[in-house]
Amino acid sequence: MEISRWALLCFLTGAFTTPAFAADVQKIFSQGGSNPGAIACSTCHGADGLGMPSAGFPRLAGLPADFLTKQISDFRSGSRSNPIMLPIAQALSEDESKALAVMLAKMPSPAVKPVNRAHVAKGPGEIVALRGAWDRNIPECVACHGPSGIGVGATFPPLSGQSAQYLKSQLNAWRQNTRKNDQDDLMGHIARSLTDTEVEAVSQYFAELSK
Repeated sequence: MEISRWALLCFLTGAFTTPAFAADVQKIFSQGGSNPGAIACSTCHGADGLGMPSAGFPRLAGLPADFLTKQISDFRSGSRSNPIMLPIAQALSEDESKALAVMLAKMPSPAVKPVNRAHVAKGPGEIVALRGAWDRNIPECVACHGPSGIGVGATFPPLSGQSAQYLKSQLNAWRQNTRKNDQDDLMGHIARSLTDTEVEAVSQYFAELSK
């Protein structure tokens, strides 16, 4: 009976992932899914999943699996708009999406400089990140995204380790309402309340924490 319980636990936690299954997931990542429309993730996000900063493609490596699964679903439904990801998300099966998310979550992510919230914030980017702008109902980024923007659970993804170009593009997507997959328009309100200078500065701030 104890053996059966242990086997069930291993099955539920993925401890019995077979080499063939792992190879299939790696093939989806590096070569594409069963549907030709699901092109290889590595084409845009790099062989290491760390993204291509110069082209604005984000890091996927080390992001929470549940967060990644939700983003693929949101691309598929249109609540997160992107002309490149829409057909890819629609071409991926549910099983492929979940398997990719689990694999990507286990991939190594960049080291991040620790920043204490008591640190004296200087400049618009650091001030928004560590102090917010409560006169405009803008909470500090680290209140939700964690110390140094390392992310908290599946709801608040890491900001550090992403490129400034990508972070800026997402803040602008919230501002322009082309991205609307947050709960209660939390990020939409914050992004629309930031100035252009603050958007640029806070994006640069978090990008530099992983250098």
